[in-house]
Amino acid sequence: MIALWVAAGVLSAVAAGLVLHRAARAAASVGSPDPTLDVYRRQLSEIDDLAARGLIGEDEQGAAHAEAGRRLLTAADQTAQPWTHDGAERRPVLIAAAVAPLAALALYVLVGSPGLPDDSFKHRLAQWRAADLQTLPPAALAAVMRQVAVERPKDPDAWRYLALAESAAENTSASGRALRHAITLAPGRADLWELLGQSLVVESGGAPSPEADNAFREALKRDPTSIAARFHLARSRVMGGDKAGGIADWKALLADMPAEDPRRPALQQAIAEAQSETPAVAAAPPGGQLDMIRGMVAGLAERLKTQPDDPEGWVRLVRSYAVLGESAKRDAALADARKRFAGKPAIQAELDAAAKTEPMK
Repeated sequence: MIALWVAAGVLSAVAAGLVLHRAARAAASVGSPDPTLDVYRRQLSEIDDLAARGLIGEDEQGAAHAEAGRRLLTAADQTAQPWTHDGAERRPVLIAAAVAPLAALALYVLVGSPGLPDDSFKHRLAQWRAADLQTLPPAALAAVMRQVAVERPKDPDAWRYLALAESAAENTSASGRALRHAITLAPGRADLWELLGQSLVVESGGAPSPEADNAFREALKRDPTSIAARFHLARSRVMGGDKAGGIADWKALLADMPAEDPRRPALQQAIAEAQSETPAVAAAPPGGQLDMIRGMVAGLAERLKTQPDDPEGWVRLVRSYAVLGESAKRDAALADARKRFAGKPAIQAELDAAAKTEPMK
């Protein structure tokens, strides 16, 4: 590191020397003849040359000749003001050029760590992999999962974990690429398509998009009972102007839901809001739609009480609480899931990434 600062100081001195050298050459030309007169004389010669070659007419030649002659006479009548310089002004520049790198080096020695060896990315990555994954910041966790995905290129779960880690690191484009790669490895998995649809909705700020709708349709092809996919597709129809079609889909979803399902009241309220005279559903789910989402999350939590050996369900529950901003429920679900899947670092990493999801604005 000291060598770096020495090299920087030498380069600074060389740059300052070049500037001063050019300034000295300019100073040496003080008192030289004013080149303006030569320029106008050359213009007169060029005008005559153009006329001789037939490129301009006699009238144009006369007008141009008169203008150039006028400028020549005006320049000849003016007294050129020579450029002057003060040699004493160069001393502060030399002092500043010499002192600046030395001062920077002294400051680094005092407050920096000149003896600290370089910590390569490979070494840091090894440290992150050996550490407790829940203590890693999102960017470090994403770096670890990238290496895992490279080591297990044919494992769709590795790419799914990478997508969740990239999402927690707020790298939405990389998250989408990882999910699409996971889908190419396992195109029949409805959970991957559903996760891609949810990711695209988040990426668009909560508003539906053709890409998200397509992902939800693919999820429904593989799992026709996916309530989340059916809800989002119906919401997309309502927001797209097909209110009647979207409401019909919501009603069909309501009819398929068990009577004891805790999400029914929220869905009924969403239908009522869509049937009212208020404007189309906003991008961020208000009122009943937000309650519908909360109802879905509550239903998932109830299911996990009777079917707890579902790591994907726990990840979805933790992420849902994080998106809703319910930090207490998120932390409780995270603690329960971490105890249940202790000793499984991949699932632990996915849970931690889900817990760091930004809340819905």
